[in-house]
Amino acid sequence: MGIPFWFGKQPAVEQGAVIAMGVFDGVHLGHRQIIAAAKKKAEELDLSLIALTFDPHPTAVLAPDRQPAMLTTVSYRAELLLDAGADAVVVWPFTKEFASYLPERFVDEILIQALSAKAVFVGENFTYGHKASGSVDQLGRDGVAKGFEVEVIPLLTGGMEPFSSTLIRSAIVSGDLQRAWQLLARPHCVEGLVIHGDARGRQLGYPTANLSLLPHTCIPGDGVYAGWLTVAGERWPAAISVGTNPTFDGIERRVEAYALDREDLALYDQVARVDFGWRLRETLKFASVDDLLVQMAKDCDRARELTR
Repeated sequence: MGIPFWFGKQPAVEQGAVIAMGVFDGVHLGHRQIIAAAKKKAEELDLSLIALTFDPHPTAVLAPDRQPAMLTTVSYRAELLLDAGADAVVVWPFTKEFASYLPERFVDEILIQALSAKAVFVGENFTYGHKASGSVDQLGRDGVAKGFEVEVIPLLTGGMEPFSSTLIRSAIVSGDLQRAWQLLARPHCVEGLVIHGDARGRQLGYPTANLSLLPHTCIPGDGVYAGWLTVAGERWPAAISVGTNPTFDGIERRVEAYALDREDLALYDQVARVDFGWRLRETLKFASVDDLLVQMAKDCDRARELTR
């Protein structure tokens, strides 16, 4: 089945724990509402709050051709859950064997035996067990029978649609970063290792960090963006390019970030985080390198204004 792994200090659960449960991709405002309610209960009961999440995304195992682009790496998801109030995060490996669990087995082995749940918090659309056959109603009945409380949190809505990871992915891919920022309560970001590229940016006077990203990372549509580049705890305003560098007839789609006015950084082989704040323009193919440089200077000026 795979061994679960923990972020934060793994609590002793002999006295029980409060569990907030979900995939929590993005840890958006709706997810934070669940964590906040669970935190309040944990404080009332003087118990630890454990956020239980799953990796990979269930769809990646059950229907790989429909796997969604992920808003966060599992490590950043855990970081956000801890920041939202969880005392610890347990990531349960989602495998085909795990997917075959009947709802009763899920409750008995995961919630009771492994985590000693005294209270469980989920969103109203949460399902679990074989073929998603476990509903929040069944979870409530199991809670009554087995001695733990169940609290179902209504979906948070903004306008006509409920907050959801799917809604946020759509906003990001379409370039509506302000909408994504509103739903996430933070700029959308991607994380990856800084790798060697063509060194063309350095030759042009704009050395960029070229990120190697995990498959199925949610990347904004091709274009130029203003945001921030973070490496080893240092954060710099940045101009960010997403695309294939059509002026140079590029083929590979890349995410590259230039830390504004910093030509002295040595970032190769370090993990970098790029936060997308604002879309500046679409990707263009320029007639000459000189034309490209003129536009890049304008892009950097605009990025400085927005990120100051």
